Amino acid sequence: MRYITIALAKGRLAHQTLDLLEKGGITCEEIRDKDTRKLIFANPDLGLKFFLSKTSDVPTYVEYGAADLGVVGSDTILEEGRRVLEVLDLGLGKCDMCVAGPASAKEALDTNRIRRVATKYPAIAKDYFYEKKHQTVEIVKLNGSVELAPIVGLSEVIVDIVETGSTLRANGLEVLERICPLSARVIANEASMKLERERVLDIINKLRNAIGNGQD
Repeated sequence: MRYITIALAKGRLAHQTLDLLEKGGITCEEIRDKDTRKLIFANPDLGLKFFLSKTSDVPTYVEYGAADLGVVGSDTILEEGRRVLEVLDLGLGKCDMCVAGPASAKEALDTNRIRRVATKYPAIAKDYFYEKKHQTVEIVKLNGSVELAPIVGLSEVIVDIVETGSTLRANGLEVLERICPLSARVIANEASMKLERERVLDIINKLRNAIGNGQD
């Protein structure tokens, strides 16, 4: 029996996913060891392997079959555009992808007069403005605090994740349009869903049941 491999995004989401897996009877003690230098963690009894990855790499590992399953935010799935199957919404880390900016930018946004958009998510921004709003804009990729862009005049608006909106309000910005809701999703490799369907679905169902039990 070959191992089923699960890729987890490093950080809080990985710990939350492990908590759900444990509720479903799927454990891996060594991945909880904060001092370990290992990259691959295994539970031979269950035939499972786990590894922690940079968030943006999780869909890549799953697409190419290095991982059968992965858990990552839907913002990353949309941005990376990898060929994977979304099989379960874990309901963790709920937030929204939004267009935000000063209130004065609302009119320009409504009349398609926005010229420049700053974002950490250029693929999502391009799809929204080009495909959904049918508007050609210049998209500027930033890696740091995108809220700074409209304040210093780099762009009229930004596209970014908004959870509470407190950072926006603290900087004189507000949500102008909501693009889509976001949350953590389980993704699967297409071939794995065919070749290891029963075992993969068993893991997915255990996660689904763990979510349901947590909501009782």
